[in-house]
Amino acid sequence: MAEHLVTYTVVHQPRRIKLPAQPIPHGATPEDIARCLFDERMNERYLHKVAEYCYYPATRMFLEMVQEQDFRLAIGFSLSFLRQAQMWDPDLLALMKKLVAHENVELVCVEPYHSFLFYMDIGLFIERMKKTREELYALFAKRPVVTDTTEMFISNDIYFALDQAGFHAAVLDGREWVMNWRETTHLYNYAGKSLRLLPRHYKLSDDVGYRFSNKGWEGWPLQAGDYAHWIREAMGEFVFLAWDYETFGEHHSRDTGIFEFMRCLPGELKFRGVQPLTPSQALERFADRVYELPLPQFPSTWAGSGGSEFFLGNSVQQAIFQLMHHSYNKARLTGNPELIDLALWLMQSDNLHLIQWFGRFGTEAEVSAYFTPQEWWSLGPAGIANDMQQVYRNFIVALDAYM
Repeated sequence: MAEHLVTYTVVHQPRRIKLPAQPIPHGATPEDIARCLFDERMNERYLHKVAEYCYYPATRMFLEMVQEQDFRLAIGFSLSFLRQAQMWDPDLLALMKKLVAHENVELVCVEPYHSFLFYMDIGLFIERMKKTREELYALFAKRPVVTDTTEMFISNDIYFALDQAGFHAAVLDGREWVMNWRETTHLYNYAGKSLRLLPRHYKLSDDVGYRFSNKGWEGWPLQAGDYAHWIREAMGEFVFLAWDYETFGEHHSRDTGIFEFMRCLPGELKFRGVQPLTPSQALERFADRVYELPLPQFPSTWAGSGGSEFFLGNSVQQAIFQLMHHSYNKARLTGNPELIDLALWLMQSDNLHLIQWFGRFGTEAEVSAYFTPQEWWSLGPAGIANDMQQVYRNFIVALDAYM
């Protein structure tokens, strides 16, 4: 039975594109191109909304848990989120810095823009992960040794890239088709490399992340004591839980009891003999118990059913993905760092996530539609699909002036 718990949460806000697509004048500067591509007023509005309902109360909750209940927490931030917090809510950033500074909190390095760069330029992906590690150190005075990618994407080549980047461990989603007969409750590696793998226990994670407020779920209402018991009964050395930060107050509103549940959890875990650990503490404690996990050539992710089809499963997603490639390649041809950076912003996985619902039905489509900005729906489904693609077309043509 599991006697230890590792908990990770990730904070991300996308840099949303501007719809309807805006024409870009010929010869526009990179700054003017950016103003045509991205809806910063919308981004600021959404940051303040989520900050009120989630970021402030959740950060205060986690501070109480680590300060007063000796809880352990790992937290990752996309630079996309940090950029927005620096510009529009420095008080929020200061509060999160206070949380990260606590000795019970470990900082995790995530892909800076939450992008699909690893699909397009694995060499640059390695360099940007290294650079992000140093940027996080400069901001938080902690240098991450554990990494997340984008939506926990991991595959054979991404694993080797993260190993070359010098990380000690990476997270992945513990889906059955990845783990096969193996339990998620152990440390793993691949091909004898030093990079450890922390598999997320997706069922127990999703009990909180997705099912907590679902009154039709047989486990509703979930009590902290029952949840701690399920963790303790898991077979293996430790349970690794991972959630979006927005789980607390945004995905599950305050009136669902999510904050009370979390505040009760450390005490219930202690009562059952479950000791919280940070990821690095788990790496040290179980250093002599590392098992081989063959990694798939097709990537796994914690989104949807666990494969890349959540992002690339319909014709509009596939078209946008092609346009991401062409935007990046064209920007590279210009040799202009500012234009290349704009192309990297346009690689954000969110631009594929937000159109997953096109031509689909079911819970995954509902999740995607939930995250699609309400302001876009006046365009209609076909209008959203067409205008999202037009944003990329406009960018590609705007680069003509730099060739």
